[in-house]
Amino acid sequence: MRTLVVIGLLIGSGISAIAQQPYSQTKAQAIAATFNKHKNVVKEKHGVRTEKYKDVRAEPVVKQNAADYTGVYEVGDLGFLINIQVSNDGSIQADGYEQGRSRAFRLENAKIEGALLTASKVYQDGMTESFEGVFLNRTERNSPTAPAVTSFGLGIVLTAPVEINGLTYQRMFYQLKR
Repeated sequence: MRTLVVIGLLIGSGISAIAQQPYSQTKAQAIAATFNKHKNVVKEKHGVRTEKYKDVRAEPVVKQNAADYTGVYEVGDLGFLINIQVSNDGSIQADGYEQGRSRAFRLENAKIEGALLTASKVYQDGMTESFEGVFLNRTERNSPTAPAVTSFGLGIVLTAPVEINGLTYQRMFYQLKR
């Protein structure tokens, strides 16, 4: 009887561990997919043909050593910045600044599972919100024949849309700067 109980517990804990891994992978894929975009519009007016083309693909990046995610990530045009320091033991210290909102923050209880970074975002005034981001490669092409440009960074889906200079943002790509 004890053997059956032990076997049952081992199988149950094994299933639990397997179920947790795909969740972070699935979540990372879902967030990365929100950064994908494809646009190919051709207009002709008065004999003049104009074409707009944009293809953006994002894929989660899982690094073998979590310390390799260490760096300064920034949304250059908006002045949003996140500084992430990951120790060899996996502990994470991160802080940042949102220029458009003039607010500094730190990430607490941060953890990385695969390419998914989760934490609590704590602002200087004590306000908190959940934080989820995915380390990803973002590949962009501005024409079907142009070479692709790939950059590594952190893709974040905002908990609430942010309006800056008349534009509303629902997600942001923080590119690795150093």
